[in-house]
Amino acid sequence: MSMQAHVAELERRHQALDKELKEALSHPGTDENRIADIKRRKLHIKDEITRLRSAPSSVFH
Repeated sequence: MSMQAHVAELERRHQALDKELKEALSHPGTDENRIADIKRRKLHIKDEITRLRSAPSSVFH
């Protein structure tokens, strides 16, 4: 998988988690641990995207 494809997949996963978070927040009875877990996963993916985008391109050849 190319770096661009990997970043695109991570972006899709981040968007899916964003949608899941919005859905969870729209229900008042949602478990706070679930919300924290979704936020943690989103942040992890965002950090990975940032790391990949800032890495020298020679690392991926």
